[in-house]
Amino acid sequence: MHEMSLCEGIREVLEAQARAHRVNRITRVRVEIGRFAGVEKPALDFAWGIVMRGSPAEDATLEMIDLPGRAMCFDCATEVEIDDRLAPCPHCGGGKLMPTGGDEMRIKDLEAI
Repeated sequence: MHEMSLCEGIREVLEAQARAHRVNRITRVRVEIGRFAGVEKPALDFAWGIVMRGSPAEDATLEMIDLPGRAMCFDCATEVEIDDRLAPCPHCGGGKLMPTGGDEMRIKDLEAI
């Protein structure tokens, strides 16, 4: 389960930010997750509760924001949202698509006290 290592990476970022801004407690973290990122959200939520123990983000709420898959269609020169990497262009039906987004995962923001 790579979600555990994802949470460990997030924890490192959160601890660094807490030190830099002299924050004692993080109460909420919003993470953007692309459709093609390969992240199992229930596993990430489970790992979150374990990995954040003893950190400034212990008991913080994890909010996961879905980002759509995006691709550039070479047939109609349009950037489109796609549900599957092999899906045809929803605009023209063409099959020459190059994914341009949806594989990212990043911390959007956090709340602290």
